[in-house]
Amino acid sequence: MPKAKETVLEIDLKALKHNFEYLKSKLKSNTKILAVVKAFAYGSDANVIAKYLQDLEVDYFAVAYVNEGVALRDAGITTPILVLHPQAVNFKTLIARCLEPSLYNAKVLNEFIAIASEEHQTNYPVHIKFNTGLNRLGFWENDVDYIVSKLENTSSIKVKSLFSHLAASEDLNEKEFTETQIKSFKSIAKDFSKTIGYQPMLHLTNTSGIINYPEAHLDMVRTGIGLYGFGNSEKENKHLKPVATLKSIISQIHKIEKGESVGYNRSYISSGFEKTATIPIGHADGIGRHYGHEKGFVIINGKKAPIIGNVCMDMIMVNISHIECQEGDEVIIFGKQSDASKFAQTANTISYEIITAISQRVKRIILK
Repeated sequence: MPKAKETVLEIDLKALKHNFEYLKSKLKSNTKILAVVKAFAYGSDANVIAKYLQDLEVDYFAVAYVNEGVALRDAGITTPILVLHPQAVNFKTLIARCLEPSLYNAKVLNEFIAIASEEHQTNYPVHIKFNTGLNRLGFWENDVDYIVSKLENTSSIKVKSLFSHLAASEDLNEKEFTETQIKSFKSIAKDFSKTIGYQPMLHLTNTSGIINYPEAHLDMVRTGIGLYGFGNSEKENKHLKPVATLKSIISQIHKIEKGESVGYNRSYISSGFEKTATIPIGHADGIGRHYGHEKGFVIINGKKAPIIGNVCMDMIMVNISHIECQEGDEVIIFGKQSDASKFAQTANTISYEIITAISQRVKRIILK
């Protein structure tokens, strides 16, 4: 891979293909795959990722909001797109762009039926979400009769799928809870299908569910973080490849004496003669202030360099007293050598947060 000459986020499509194929290998041949590409495809580049996955014949995409789905349609994505949290104000746009809504309570269901009817739709595909324990979004089990009664009184929509979301599929200490969720969802789906008179597609598992609960794969699985190289466990991470590598360079090296300070508020005081490097990336790029004060680190010439003092808006300073390096040398914030989960752990957070936080002002480099 080329050495960085500025702050860049490299996106490795070969790694994406590897992860897709690894997750697909866990499934039966007739189980569909839904790729979650919300939040700029977990901080990378949604258009590039979606186009590549569409070429790999992924069955569905999911985004959080309507504007994300519109951006994919504008980029030429024709694969079905599920919008996980649509807002009523965007329902007309959703229909115009052939996006498919998740309907999760009576208010949203009734609002969408009204708009779909107004737009003269027939059998418009919708997805009904049930709450089985996450307690975030979703109808309750006892709402089945109400939902069916609404469906029987309109021809404007038709249920494409029923789904729910596992709360703790990565935590095997919560296996009993997860199995209860699976049982509950299967019961809801059976009741719903019997009452409505047809069988919608069923999907329940996220990445960890794909790995840990094959009995819950059903008709389709949803994968987000797994596509980008993280399996929510050290064991599974070994089978996956991080898609994104965040790189920068050393802008300047300073030699400081004992008692000298570094950065705002003089929050780092040298304990002796030290060398520091200034790197052009900061909290405006997604490296939060909580990574400062020697919690976070970067990799320079294969060695860890702790982030010292306060993270600035556009820069961080690191201690390089023990590293042979020079101005212009490449710096790895996270990637294959030291992945985002390790970087995130230094500030007691998770890979999701750091990879989705990388600012859009950071240049994306696509490795094909």
